Amino acid sequence: MASKKTDDGDRAAKAKAEGLAKKAAKAASQNQLKPSELPPEEKRPPRLRNFYKKEIAPNLLKELGLKNPMQVPRLTKIVVNMGLGEAVRDPKILEGAAEEMAKITGQKPVLTAAKKSIATYKLREGMNIGCMVTLRRERMWEFLDRLVNLALPRVRDFRGVAAKMDGRGNYSLGLKEQIIFSEIDYDKVDKLRGMNITFVTTAANDEQCKALLTHLGMPFRK
Repeated sequence: MASKKTDDGDRAAKAKAEGLAKKAAKAASQNQLKPSELPPEEKRPPRLRNFYKKEIAPNLLKELGLKNPMQVPRLTKIVVNMGLGEAVRDPKILEGAAEEMAKITGQKPVLTAAKKSIATYKLREGMNIGCMVTLRRERMWEFLDRLVNLALPRVRDFRGVAAKMDGRGNYSLGLKEQIIFSEIDYDKVDKLRGMNITFVTTAANDEQCKALLTHLGMPFRK
């Protein structure tokens, strides 16, 4: 009788252990999915790009008197460039500037080198003296949105930007301080640095370029 009770107890313990193991395996399968089974990450399209397609492009088609929708000017890329002549004396300045530009644009910058040597400034050909970033697609639209709506209004005594194009449908804007961007921590800035921002468009002339950027929110000086 004693041996029979022992066998029954072992079977009950074994069954209980198997039940707990099945429950644990089921819970793990429900909570831990393989990378291939995970749902794709949903990315929200830039709001300024959607606004351009739905509102700005049709308005420009009528305003400029164009017949073909493909003739409507559009933004192709934005180039952000920062020249650092003092980097000749202290290369660490270039590292700090590149880090700040990466925070502002969300993209790792490319170092730009000198094209020729200048003995007066102790500059040698091939020496890194600046950094630049070329933005396209989503990052381009997001940067422009932050620039016109958040950064430019923070410029001291801001009265608008000069409406002077390059004659080929492109526009360049110069900024004196990088601290106007909210991504920059003012307490960690060692020196104020300016930058040049170039907007490359498909506009046929300066009039179309100005109309495009005006609709995109660029605050031109009146």
